[in-house]
Amino acid sequence: MESYIEVIKIAFLVFPFLAFLMSVPFILIQYHRYGSISFFKALMIYSFALYLLCAYFLVILPLPKISEVALLTTPRTQFIPFKFVTDFISQTSFRISDIHTYLIALKESSFYVPLYNIFLTLPFGIYLRYYFKCDKKRIVLYTFLLSMFFELTQLSGLYFIYPRGYRLFDVDDLILNTFGGLLGYVIAKPLLKILPKTKVVDEKTKEKGKIVSGFRRTTCLCLDFFLFLLLQLSLEITFSSKISNYYILGISIFVYYFLIPSILKCSTLGEKFLKIQVQNEENVPHLGRYYLRNIIFMIIYIGIPFAFGYLLMHFYFGDILKEFIGVIFLGFIFLLYMISGIKYLFTNKRMLYEKLSKTHLGSTIK
Repeated sequence: MESYIEVIKIAFLVFPFLAFLMSVPFILIQYHRYGSISFFKALMIYSFALYLLCAYFLVILPLPKISEVALLTTPRTQFIPFKFVTDFISQTSFRISDIHTYLIALKESSFYVPLYNIFLTLPFGIYLRYYFKCDKKRIVLYTFLLSMFFELTQLSGLYFIYPRGYRLFDVDDLILNTFGGLLGYVIAKPLLKILPKTKVVDEKTKEKGKIVSGFRRTTCLCLDFFLFLLLQLSLEITFSSKISNYYILGISIFVYYFLIPSILKCSTLGEKFLKIQVQNEENVPHLGRYYLRNIIFMIIYIGIPFAFGYLLMHFYFGDILKEFIGVIFLGFIFLLYMISGIKYLFTNKRMLYEKLSKTHLGSTIK
């Protein structure tokens, strides 16, 4: 029992790293489908991932030394169905005629190991029925495949890292795990009456997604910047020997932030994927306003800081005065970016360049 608890503790320690890796695709998919992120759906997905991690670690941990596994002579497979029944009868203290042996037998491994194999996949059946809307046949199939994955992991010696399997491939585990998934399907039925209906959750999430939140537009900004860097890198690799990097940068900006949005109706690739569109005050896309918006944005956040920096570097005011002006300039730029970043991330209020260009970000979620 204590060994199982230790393994689960390890899974909880590893889970934050898994959650971090999951976060980017999860956020992008949620914004693409619904335009907003549901706390309930996030709880379901992340708890399901945590459950699978715990189940997997219970199958493979603790990891023995390779040298110890190489010396093992124990059987690798067990193909007799329902052998756990005969093991329980022959290897435990259980005697049907003696009631005092019942409680003792419950504490012995021949009883609780098969029981744990049922409990291992019971949550899997619950998740499949409630959240993923699977019927009984699919739950049995998917649970069997999950159990087969676990057993093959053991049989292969953790994908041939070990010279042989350090745990037994047991056909009874397949039977008990599959039964556990089926039992989860049965248990999920009363839960369906208590837990929120996923269809209702999706509708509320979509309704919320009709307004572009600060976090959504920040996610879009980061996605666009990433895709822009990929475009620029591709052009640099292809044309760096023929064209200056400054020209490549200019071409990249023109293609990504001007040419592509003219094709996608005032949306960049990131905005298109996250169901966002630049609209005018009449809530319709306007290409001229879109171009003006981008130009004003570049002037405020790139042009003006660059111009001040250029003047500061090329004109002599005296060493002390120059340093003082430099500090003031850097403080001003930092303050500008910090205030803009906070406003952009935590609110859905219009930015200065949006007010000047008379545009805003509209959601295309329907």
